[in-house]
Formats: sequence, C-alpha cells, structure tokens
Amino acid sequence: MNMENKRVLILCTGNSCRSQIAEGYLRFFAGERAEVFSAGVETHGLNPRAVETMAEDGIDISHQTSNLVDEYRDLSFDILITVCDHAKEVCPYLPGIQKVIHHSFPDPAQVRGSEEEIRQAFREVRDQIRTFCRNFAEKEL
Repeated sequence: MNMENKRVLILCTGNSCRSQIAEGYLRFFAGERAEVFSAGVETHGLNPRAVETMAEDGIDISHQTSNLVDEYRDLSFDILITVCDHAKEVCPYLPGIQKVIHHSFPDPAQVRGSEEEIRQAFREVRDQIRTFCRNFAEKEL
C-alpha cells in the first residue's frame, strides 16, 4: 500500500446488508486508492439478498465476511463511515481516524411485504449506497 492510499472502515449494526453493499461499491469506485473494510457492532452474517442485489449490478460481494469491529482494533483507519444511526451511537473509539462521515441508510432487511416489495427495497437502498460511494470516492480519495 502506498502512502497515498486511505484505509476506510464502513460500520453498521450487523455488517450484513448496508455496510456490505457499501464495501462492495467503495472497493469498486476506489480501485487502488483505498483499502476498504466493513464491520458491525454485532455480526448477523452476510445477507443473501444483499449478495443477490449487488450481483444484479455486476458486483460480487459473496466472498465478503461479516466481521465485528473489534477484529480491526489493531489496524489504523483514515476514514470511518457509519451507515446507520445505531452504529454511530455505539461506535467504539478507534484511534487514528482523521475523518468520520455519517450517512444513515434505511435497513432493507427490516422491510416486510411481498417478495417483490422486499427485493425493491433492497434495490432502492443499493442505489442510494452506490450514489453515496461514487460521490465519496470522487471527493475523498
């Protein structure tokens, strides 16, 4: 890793949907300019709908893992992005972070309804996160 690269941590409650989608997009948009990690204050496992929704947009996140933020205690990060209010509220102190960005996205895993309504909720959140990550990569990296 050269000195220009940033190390970014994306934090959510369960590291199953929103932070996983954001990790996938940020890796895509950042390319070699950043090392991207995601974690949760809990772990709920990688949500299969998140994997499926990202695959529809040509990005494979199936190899990503659901990690606890504590697993990254020994790494230093330049930027912390919280993608839900709960993660922002309970985020542990991480030394060395130069910038914290908060953007709360709705949790598509909480949506109830028909299969198509749930899929649509995942797509809407995915698209919001894609736009956020594209803009972040252009402005911050």
